[in-house]
Amino acid sequence: MSSPQPPMPPAAPTREAAPGSAYPGYTSPIPVVRTHLGHAIASEWTKIRSVRSTMWTLGVFVLLVIGIGTLTGVVVANSDPALSGESPLGLGFFGLLLGSMCIITLGVLTTASEYGTGMVRTTMVACPSRGRVLAAKGIVFFLVAFVVTLVSASLVAFLHVAMLQGQGAKDPSGGEWLRGTVGISAYVALLGLLSLAVGSIIRHSAGAITIMIGAVLAPLVIALFMFSQSLEDVRQALFEYSIPNQLSVFYSNSLSQSGPSGWDPLWIILGATAVAFAAAFALLEKRDV
Repeated sequence: MSSPQPPMPPAAPTREAAPGSAYPGYTSPIPVVRTHLGHAIASEWTKIRSVRSTMWTLGVFVLLVIGIGTLTGVVVANSDPALSGESPLGLGFFGLLLGSMCIITLGVLTTASEYGTGMVRTTMVACPSRGRVLAAKGIVFFLVAFVVTLVSASLVAFLHVAMLQGQGAKDPSGGEWLRGTVGISAYVALLGLLSLAVGSIIRHSAGAITIMIGAVLAPLVIALFMFSQSLEDVRQALFEYSIPNQLSVFYSNSLSQSGPSGWDPLWIILGATAVAFAAAFALLEKRDV
């Protein structure tokens, strides 16, 4: 004879599954949060502050801007005569011109290095919206580059004014202070942002850095060797719209007598950066990662 079966326990109460759930009766305890641009920005901020290239490039940038700027101020202060009737802010030009190479390098590495290491695949899995990823990279990089440049340029400007005060140099006006600190910081940050977009387009760190350094130096170098009278207009245009000359415009010390003046260089680099970003967005949507 068979033994009596034990009584079955009462069935556990079931919960209605969410519509479309693959496991009826189960509700995840983890809240589902709709992602947005803020999450992508937080992710890119974690990346840019945790990689060694950021500290190296920005460290060298600060060293060049402050070191060369201070050295230039000391040399001019000990010369006879020193600046006569000119603003001392222009002495910061040399350090920023060399330091901009560091910002260009960091801008390229912010995007192109992920393609070299394959990290971009993980990035796109975590955030399938490719345009959002590129926008987050651009926002984080611009803010970092602008703040570091502003602090460095302002410190050098104050040092130059303090060293050359009473030696024939004129006191900078409010507009000159604004262009020599905020204006040139925005220009350098936008130049780095342009490099970031070029890095996204080229997807090769060395190639994109070479292109950007060529864009900075080649027009001025080419113009120096244009001796033909028939090429005078081209030579003049290369001088006027070269990046070194546009940097000097912010210090009211342009290398040419015509061309961009005041805040014009900022609008020029802003337009070029917008075009490059539009191309980067379009290619990012069409290409495989």
